[in-house]
Amino acid sequence: MTRVGAIDCGTNSIRLLVADIDPVTGASTDVHRQMEVVRLGHGVDRTGRLDPAAIARTLARSSDYHATCRRLGAERVRFVATSASRDAENAAEFVDGVRAIFTDYAIEPEVVSGAEEAALSFRGATVDVTAAGFPGPYLVVDLGGGSTEFVRGTTVVEAARSVDIGCVRMTERHLVSDPPTAAEVAAATADIDAAIAAAEEEVGFSGIRTLVGLAGSITTVTAYALGLTAYDPERIHLSNLTAGEIVESTTALLAATRAERSAIGFMHPGRVDVIGAGALVWQRIVARVSEVSALEAIVTSEHDILDGIALSLVRP
Repeated sequence: MTRVGAIDCGTNSIRLLVADIDPVTGASTDVHRQMEVVRLGHGVDRTGRLDPAAIARTLARSSDYHATCRRLGAERVRFVATSASRDAENAAEFVDGVRAIFTDYAIEPEVVSGAEEAALSFRGATVDVTAAGFPGPYLVVDLGGGSTEFVRGTTVVEAARSVDIGCVRMTERHLVSDPPTAAEVAAATADIDAAIAAAEEEVGFSGIRTLVGLAGSITTVTAYALGLTAYDPERIHLSNLTAGEIVESTTALLAATRAERSAIGFMHPGRVDVIGAGALVWQRIVARVSEVSALEAIVTSEHDILDGIALSLVRP
């Protein structure tokens, strides 16, 4: 077994996975998982730059994650930065800061392309989905803070597209009221639907048998649909919901005030203000894919790009 550290730094959160991976089979055993909301992408859609306070928050957490990797004996580490770091004019400031923290691992922080992000997400998500017997072709949807990745495939990636409709970006661009107004929701929906159409044109949604949803917005919607009182990743992982259950849950979360959302037992404080937008994005995706494919399952996976990053360190 090889012990590795994987870090996924997105627009809204930064996450760490330390795992033991069998280099022959690719089987993975979690040693440690951690997620912190740092909102690195705050304001990027408006200014085109990373905010200095956001950079400082994220570098502080990066330093904590470095210490955890050293303490747990990770032999190799890979740090992947996604949407916000692709879009920002001053992304180099953040990259230089991370490089200085992880000097002893001799790693270069990677601001990956949307296509690479999609491939890593697909790889991490589909191992357990396949093992559980859900049929392909799969459409894997990784709904992040700044962007959403659509990846189609069965055993390998066949097509992928990244579009800029993440939960933070849609909140900052459209859903500013508490709760969002009908006009704001309509404007966001038009934006989201246009991006989904662009993804469909490139990836193709027809013939999909299993739709797989990843990341915090979707796991939060799933927790709501399951009626959880506290966040339970084991209950959420590989949950199979109907389109109707998803519509009901996303509609409720979108319409709720921030105070009402914060009172929900499983709601992460850093997701309170953006879950409405994330719920709306997921609702529109489920609706469109359901229109053109006879879906057999809509599955939520707790394993995603983070697991794909870890596996890439052992089995490139």
